[in-house]
Amino acid sequence: MTVVERIFVAEHDVTTFATIEDLQSLWRTLKFDERDRAEALLDVVSNSLRHEAQRVGKDLDEMIADSPVFASVVKSVTVDVVARTLMTSTDQEPMTQFNESALGYSVSGSFLVPGGGLFIKDSELKRLGLKKQRFGARDIYGID
Repeated sequence: MTVVERIFVAEHDVTTFATIEDLQSLWRTLKFDERDRAEALLDVVSNSLRHEAQRVGKDLDEMIADSPVFASVVKSVTVDVVARTLMTSTDQEPMTQFNESALGYSVSGSFLVPGGGLFIKDSELKRLGLKKQRFGARDIYGID
């Protein structure tokens, strides 16, 4: 079995944190052309959240097994990220702010996600306990 085949098989053995039915009940009914994209995004978002958890030394699957309440929060975050990505236009870059002028003609705008693609907000990582405020102190004088 080649490396690519192993990755492909392993990818499909991992469960997603939400289903198409969860997405439709928590957000809205999907259009016919959104269904395939949503299925792919559920897989990608679930693995992205697992990766973010691994970066801080946590195992999301283990945390979900320990707490059904936490499982619901993870499902909610997954649906939020997928819904936001589905709302993002695929034919042009989405802008959060756009200005136009006349006569001298000037156009400016701010992109939602420069370069496009999937993004997970800090507030969503905080809901999962994966991003917390850090604090610490250093003794600069060498006195304990």
